Amino acid sequence: MLILTRKKDEEIIISSEIRIKILSISDTQVKLGIVAPADVQVYRAEVFEKIKEETIRAAKQTEEVDIDVRKLKVNKLGKK
Repeated sequence: MLILTRKKDEEIIISSEIRIKILSISDTQVKLGIVAPADVQVYRAEVFEKIKEETIRAAKQTEEVDIDVRKLKVNKLGKK
């Protein structure tokens, strides 16, 4: 883990396209401004964890529904 000390209005540059700026600092809160390309997803950690849990849950449900369609009985309509 890289640990950096920054003051208000100072920035951290992740790449040429991602910048993090310290907007304000109070006793218990730091406000950050993040500039990143639209295709880069930026989440709060707790939101990211919820998305990950939901993705895993949905994948498990898909596995449970995995049916071999060759074993299904199909009613065929006769020609008239």
